[in-house]
Amino acid sequence: MRLTGILKRYPGVVANHDVHLTVARGTVHALVGENGAGKSTLMNILYGMQRPDAGTIEIDGHEVTFTSPQHAIRAGIGMVHQHFMLADNFTVLENVVLGAERRHGIGAAARRRVLEISAAYGLRVDPDALVEDLGVGDRQRVEILKVLYRGARTLILDEPTAVLVPQEVDELFGNLRELKNEGLTVLFISHKLDEVLAVADAITVVRRGTTVASVSPREVTARRLAELMVGSELPSPETRTSTVTDRAVLTVRDLSVERPGGPPAVDGVSFTIRAGEILGIAGVEGNGQAELVEAILGIRRSTGSVALGDDEIETWSTRRRREAGIGYIPEDRHRQGLLLDAPLWENRMLGHQTQPPNARGPFLDLRGARRDTERIVREYDVRTPGIDVPAGALSGGNQQKLIVGREMSHAPKVLVAAHPTRGVDVGAQAAIWDHIRTARANGMGVLLVSADLDELIGLSDTVKVILRGRLVADADPATVTPERLGSAMTGAGE
Repeated sequence: MRLTGILKRYPGVVANHDVHLTVARGTVHALVGENGAGKSTLMNILYGMQRPDAGTIEIDGHEVTFTSPQHAIRAGIGMVHQHFMLADNFTVLENVVLGAERRHGIGAAARRRVLEISAAYGLRVDPDALVEDLGVGDRQRVEILKVLYRGARTLILDEPTAVLVPQEVDELFGNLRELKNEGLTVLFISHKLDEVLAVADAITVVRRGTTVASVSPREVTARRLAELMVGSELPSPETRTSTVTDRAVLTVRDLSVERPGGPPAVDGVSFTIRAGEILGIAGVEGNGQAELVEAILGIRRSTGSVALGDDEIETWSTRRRREAGIGYIPEDRHRQGLLLDAPLWENRMLGHQTQPPNARGPFLDLRGARRDTERIVREYDVRTPGIDVPAGALSGGNQQKLIVGREMSHAPKVLVAAHPTRGVDVGAQAAIWDHIRTARANGMGVLLVSADLDELIGLSDTVKVILRGRLVADADPATVTPERLGSAMTGAGE
């Protein structure tokens, strides 16, 4: 595959200019760069979701023009998106066949083909299992199975390890090596540079929309890759200077959330967060983290008690809890954190529309909101042509920095941060870590839910493991390893 001189413009933004990318057949090729560097635009062009304004694409020496993903699929290109696109109430087989019924029908022939592909590439999944009952690693294998079922010989994987524990990452890398051994090609997009160095045969670095380097993993270190990407050293979340006080800012006692027709999503959870403390919650996704966060915010019904400082708040509305000092970085910025079609200054007001500078008495203060949005853009390095740009036009990292700036601007007593750096580059990750550390030093308490075990270990003062809705283990961040934490998360060890 060869992309030459790719140019893509949007109003006010040049997303790609003079991008060059050459990928050899039967290799794992990594594409790295900051959020906003143009990786997603480039992949959308390669997958037929966007048309380039200039440049050429060649597959196996033949120039091609893709006008839709169907054209790319017919050329043997498949894409596994960062956010899985599966129907939870369908089985694995139904998800794989959906939209490709003409290939092998929907009956015995389709089942045989799914089992053949699963066996050939080491993708162990039960075709009759409901997707809603699968773990994150299994769901990802279903996504890979979908594109292989459609005849893909080149797979684009967008942030494939973002939600996996170390053991699942090892399994995925084993799957990728199996694909490569069978002559398939993998284009691997990631912000985790140690993983890139472990699995890639070649690496292309893009910065601010253009290719800046093509290197062999044997020739570079993670630090050097970070310098190529962002012009700075690889950041570390590591911090061991304690700022924990004796004052409790959030106390949760025997909190439970029922799940219709099944065991509780959250089962008798209790903990205390003190001023200046970061409490990390580690767990494989789907073990009650989302329900726990939503119960604390008052979004979901629960039993038990929640106290903000000295105030019992379990009967309070979500709005009252937010106004009283609970900040919230949601796990899904698109569904829960932003209005993608609305301008940045309107998104700055979300969840805080009753408070200055967004309001003056009972009235909205639009001028104040616009001024403060400009401040957030400056202080949090949100890269945008202006505050009237819709939030959906920003890269994921810049969207996340806008949300962090919005929540920090109201000096919360407690920040509930769910996956605060998911899908952001090393530069944005370092900036978000710095903002959280600074606020913690000023007395803010933090509930940190993250699938990034290095982040949890590096930032947290205490780590608790959640499994099937219960807190099952405590870990000391100063001594625990990601492997031991991952083992506890899957119920395989202490």
